[in-house]
Amino acid sequence: MDVTQQILNFYGWWQLVTCLFAFMGLLAIWYHLGRKKGDFGQVWLALSILCWSISGGIEVYYSNLVAAESALVYLSGWRSIFSLLNSLFILCALPWFRHRPQWLGQLLEGKLWYLIIGLPFLFSFLPTVVRMLTGSSMSLISELDVYYAIFTLILLVFILWESFTKRGLQLLGYLSVIFVLVTLVAQFYKFSEEVQTLILFSAIFKSLLIMIFFALALSWVKDISQSLRLSPADIKLQLTKEKQTTGRFKNIATISGLANTKIHAVQLTNTNYDLLSKFAEVKIENPEAGWLEIKPKSDSRNIDYDIRDHNEIKRLIIALLDGIYGKGSWDKERHEQPLKEALFQFSKDKSRLIRLNIPSINILT
Repeated sequence: MDVTQQILNFYGWWQLVTCLFAFMGLLAIWYHLGRKKGDFGQVWLALSILCWSISGGIEVYYSNLVAAESALVYLSGWRSIFSLLNSLFILCALPWFRHRPQWLGQLLEGKLWYLIIGLPFLFSFLPTVVRMLTGSSMSLISELDVYYAIFTLILLVFILWESFTKRGLQLLGYLSVIFVLVTLVAQFYKFSEEVQTLILFSAIFKSLLIMIFFALALSWVKDISQSLRLSPADIKLQLTKEKQTTGRFKNIATISGLANTKIHAVQLTNTNYDLLSKFAEVKIENPEAGWLEIKPKSDSRNIDYDIRDHNEIKRLIIALLDGIYGKGSWDKERHEQPLKEALFQFSKDKSRLIRLNIPSINILT
């Protein structure tokens, strides 16, 4: 067995065992957490890593046959096929990511997404199979998996950046960008005949991707653990107007007693501040009642209701969440709903009656 065969054999066993272990690890995380939430994003990511494990087994098999030219054609073909499958499974996982750029989110949620990723896959997969069967080398289309991988990397880097930075993990965001750059270099080496350098870069970027995927899974676990679990009795609210040098007043709602020990000073518009002040004043005046009435949708009478529609409440909640977590950095299920339930209470008898849910002694105006 010459040096090239030894390297292929060693690399094959490393890829087979390491990627198989990573596949089982990601699948275990999904089984304990994602399965209960119906989130299959990690399953697709795990399957993408499994493709590399299978490819490693093929490397081991063909490491003893590289002397034959036909064996090299089949080895190259199988590498391309499982590289294409790896990219395809990563692209299938992207719609499941919670944080993503707005422009990409519209694309991922569209009906054409699977057509967008499926057609290039077929156009890359079929010529690769033909190349394996005929033994021909079709110049620039001999490594179609490279172009498909570059397409995948461009979309993946935006998703990884959003996922890490929106969770407050800036350093991991920068590391994901470095990973993509290293992977791009490795992809271009597929056009060269430097086998040892290609294997070195392949081992590096596959190790990096596995680490990135596990970091992503842990950031997701961190995200779940930070879901709001609020008790109305712990929340304290203070409403103040701060005069600025321009003579105008800044409306500030200071909130404490959330999931962390921080005190959040949220600046509100006049409309949102006036509504929250109305809730607070009524609650202080009548702690046992303190209800405000929302105008019915079909009511055309000229009656001055406390609240014109439910959207006023929604806009107030969104303003508070934007001030506490940052615009676009909170989640409806884990943040908006718990905060709404902790801050406000709807009457069981009349659905249009609403009041502050926190004790009156916790309110300062």
